[in-house]
Amino acid sequence: MSHGHDADCDTDYDTEYDAVVCGAGVAGLSAACALGRLGHRVLVLEKRPEPQQVAKGEVLQPGSLGILREWGVADRLEAAGALRLEHLVARAADGTPRMRLDYGHLPTPQPWLLAHDYPTILRALGDSLPPGVEVRRGALVEGLVRTGDRVTGVRCDGTAVTAALVVAADGVSSRLRREAGLTAPRSDYPHRLAAFELTGTVPPDFSAYVTDGGLRLRYPLPGGRVRLYVQVAADELRGLGPDGLRAWSDRVLRGCPGLDPVAEAFRAGVADRQVLPVSRTLAPALTVPGLALVGESGHLVHPMAAQGMNSSIADAHTLAAMLRQGGSLQDDVVDHALRRYDTARRHDLHHIGRTSHNAARMITGRSWIGDRALTGTGANDRIRHEVMHTMSGLGIRRLTPVDRLHQIGVLPDPRAARLPGWARTVRGSGAAAR
Repeated sequence: MSHGHDADCDTDYDTEYDAVVCGAGVAGLSAACALGRLGHRVLVLEKRPEPQQVAKGEVLQPGSLGILREWGVADRLEAAGALRLEHLVARAADGTPRMRLDYGHLPTPQPWLLAHDYPTILRALGDSLPPGVEVRRGALVEGLVRTGDRVTGVRCDGTAVTAALVVAADGVSSRLRREAGLTAPRSDYPHRLAAFELTGTVPPDFSAYVTDGGLRLRYPLPGGRVRLYVQVAADELRGLGPDGLRAWSDRVLRGCPGLDPVAEAFRAGVADRQVLPVSRTLAPALTVPGLALVGESGHLVHPMAAQGMNSSIADAHTLAAMLRQGGSLQDDVVDHALRRYDTARRHDLHHIGRTSHNAARMITGRSWIGDRALTGTGANDRIRHEVMHTMSGLGIRRLTPVDRLHQIGVLPDPRAARLPGWARTVRGSGAAAR
């Protein structure tokens, strides 16, 4: 049962709130949870009557787990059967390991990833909402309400709802972002990802395979299932009938012998798929007076590095932290908090986006520099751990231009076998054995 109040679209509700959150995906529910925990009255408006069934947003990083543990969400997910994943391995097409990220070395009480279905993650967030949060589904947000140059609410189903803060969590094509005058120029990758859910006798493993045909990524889900992503060209699967899909799946498997353990399940499930576009962006600004962008309304990254949903959770946590430090919901205090949120998040999102993009290039393209970077990172203990720390959401660990040269083997690294100080401390304390 949700701790917040879940209302149908024809239910009467107040027209004045401390905050209005537009969108009930992970970003929106995280924002509502974080703001509600500050004691604010929060209204969540969602146009869809039910959550989407999408094959994304299924892997939570250690940094997000620290936040979700505080909110009570992580415990709910583990009670619902979420799986702990302790390492990610980048492999050659035949399965030979090329780079291994061992999350047990991270300086956190949760040195693992957590995997579950997207609807289950949404449900756990919804069940953790504080009592002051109301969720209204089937509600169409028609636009913003302004007082002068400040956003002071939204128009929903013909009614003006006012609030000290409006949170735009309405996704990639955010209507509120456009109406607020904010932009998010998007760069599309030259490929897409076809997502498959495999069932049957499939071994649990979290691996990314580098093949001549691009990325193949697999990880386990509860119930003995496996999520498999296959990199495809935009029209590669369009119009294929049963025979064409069978031939296509055979080509994928021939090009990636490492997938042999899931070959039978892949052939059986190849007709049931989602094809996902892949893009990246970071809005030049995440706020205007009275309004903040969170989640995909403000930023996108390649899903290979599992950063999108986790960055959305960090957005919500940071936004609430800045508002808590302000101490009130007066307009000037809120807008000062929004400026600080914008500075903090764009700083981190810039580095996260760059790290995700570089990781994607190493595995989705067969360029000389990408191949050398993957090999160099895999062989360099120090750099590999710094990259893992950034990807985990525990804090940005910058690589210098010299580190980049070490990665591609242009310069030898005398510190390659030396773990960062934080990793040595954790290993020495025994946490790495988890």
